Amino acid sequence: MAPISAPRILATSTFSRLFLLLSLSVLMHCNSSQATQPPQITEMVLYFQDFGAGPSATLIPFRTVFITNNFITETTDPNSPMVGRGQGMYVTSALDGSSTHAMFSIVVTNQPYNGSTLEIQGTAKQFEAVRKYSVVGGTGKFLFARGYTTFETISVDMPQAHSVIQCNVTIRLG
Repeated sequence: MAPISAPRILATSTFSRLFLLLSLSVLMHCNSSQATQPPQITEMVLYFQDFGAGPSATLIPFRTVFITNNFITETTDPNSPMVGRGQGMYVTSALDGSSTHAMFSIVVTNQPYNGSTLEIQGTAKQFEAVRKYSVVGGTGKFLFARGYTTFETISVDMPQAHSVIQCNVTIRLG
């Protein structure tokens, strides 16, 4: 077998380096083009129908823990089309009763998000006009969702133990 000459070794080494640099350049270009795409932002306005008493109660208190299964509608009218359920719990989390820790799911039941969920969690002052909570995840069309919600009580009917709470959701997917 004949020995490899020096120029051939140099050419093979140079080719290997060029191939490596070209490969890295292509990979970096692919990753940078994905990173520059703006995130997909989704905004929704939902209305929680909260019934604290009666045969259609959607809120059950256990001292300072409240289990909820509110239905969520398209408008403030409780008879408007239902878009989902708010299922989870609220816990009075401050010793003076001023804060509430929320842990619940928005379970969507209408198209195009049917079966998808948003997971809400956080602590807010329960008597503030607008309460903010984090969106910490989701499933279905909301997989990997991150964002925030604001809750604002729109109306309260004390004799019926019914309140309507507007929920503004802003999420980023991906």
